[in-house]
Amino acid sequence: MGSAIKAKYIWMSGDFVPWEDAKVHVLTHALHYASSVFEGIRFYRTDKGLAIFRLRDHLTRLIDSAKIYRMEVPYSIVELEETIKALIIKNDLLGVEMGYIRPLVYRGYHSLGVNPMECPVEIAIAAYEWGKYLGDDAIEEGVDVMVSSWNRAAPNTFPSMSKSTGNYANSQLIKMEALVNGYEEGIALTSFGTVSEGSGENIFVVKKGVIYTPPYEACILPGITRDSVITIARDSGYEVVEKHIPREFLYIADEVFFTGTAAEITPIRSIDRIPVGDGRRGPITRELQSYFFDLVKGKREDKWGWLTYVK
Repeated sequence: MGSAIKAKYIWMSGDFVPWEDAKVHVLTHALHYASSVFEGIRFYRTDKGLAIFRLRDHLTRLIDSAKIYRMEVPYSIVELEETIKALIIKNDLLGVEMGYIRPLVYRGYHSLGVNPMECPVEIAIAAYEWGKYLGDDAIEEGVDVMVSSWNRAAPNTFPSMSKSTGNYANSQLIKMEALVNGYEEGIALTSFGTVSEGSGENIFVVKKGVIYTPPYEACILPGITRDSVITIARDSGYEVVEKHIPREFLYIADEVFFTGTAAEITPIRSIDRIPVGDGRRGPITRELQSYFFDLVKGKREDKWGWLTYVK
């Protein structure tokens, strides 16, 4: 079991609230109808100071997620950026090795009913120290995963391009099924039987030097780390193909890895007890990891302007 997360303050709609007092009413609309969207954002310690990875891109996706659900966020991206920097400083996080930021936009307390539009749009942001999502050894050793019996939602049911809390009810089922069956994670298929993504990660498959990943229409979240990996892989000279992937292609792949803000770049060691390649992290995965971690930790040129420094 993971240890409980904790910091000094959570920012809630304009106020820095002590961690223990950051509460909502039990009849908050989001608690009953999942009327909320969120983001996960990483920050890392570098020689130049603490750096937040792709902060503006994450906040843009947060605003987009809310827009799909007809929620107007009552703060600008610039205001949210400055708030996040101030929260990191107020929580004494400038000296940590790495950490996590969780903005949440939600429909608050007013009335209960499926119609959310009378409920106020609130926002809360947490920032705290946090390590590796799938375990300290996962980055090198890889993880054992299963193809889940739970599919991702079909197109035009739940909008996959919105990082809404409602979508993660499905993710919980995928994750719990994997854990109780002795795996670290699950891979969901689409309603058409092709590969979609993990419970909270995008997926990449390597075969004969070509890198494949499912397209948006495979009901995936448009991952920020996914986009980063596509960018750095192409910058490294690899061909990256976005296409539908049949389940069985996973079993004959040379390498498979997850990407995500939480998972970063995590190799997959086996799928349904079938070893991926030779059952260990492959060379392309290792190369992309090295590029990615050097970039986020300030050891490589930030040619795309992905790092926001907190002074």
